[in-house]
Amino acid sequence: MKLAIASDHAGVELKAYLKAQMEAYGHHFEDFGTHTTDSCDYPDYAHPAAEAVENGTCELGILICGSANGVCMTANKHQGIRAALVWNTEVAELARQHNDANMICLPARFLSQEEALTIVMAWLNATYEGGRHQRRVDKIPV
Repeated sequence: MKLAIASDHAGVELKAYLKAQMEAYGHHFEDFGTHTTDSCDYPDYAHPAAEAVENGTCELGILICGSANGVCMTANKHQGIRAALVWNTEVAELARQHNDANMICLPARFLSQEEALTIVMAWLNATYEGGRHQRRVDKIPV
C-alpha cells in the first residue's frame, strides 16, 4: 500500500520511526516532509499529503504534529479527505469502520512510538463497514 505521510517539526522523529517499521510490512511512503526539527508550518506539509490522498496518488495518509489538531484541521479542508485525530487503537478502528477515514492524525507529544505504530496498524487493518454509516459519510462534504 502506498501511504502519504507528513509531519511538522514535532513529528519528525515519530514519522521516521513509523516509516522504518511499516516498510518492513511492505508499505511504501510518499513523504511530504518536513525532514528536520527546525520550526516550520504544518499546513505546508499537510496540504500536499492531503492532495495526494484526495487525487488517488496515495491510498491513505498519516499526518503528525505535536497535538495533531493543526494537521487534522488542515487536511479536512480538502473535500475528499476524512481525517481523524486518533490517540488509541479503538478510536483508530472506529474512524475507519464508521467514518471511512482516509487519513489519520497522530499527536506526537502524547504517544510513544510503539503506541503510534499499534494505532496505525489497527487503523490500516480495520475495514469500512458501510451500511448505516454510508448515509452519514455521504453528508460530510459541503
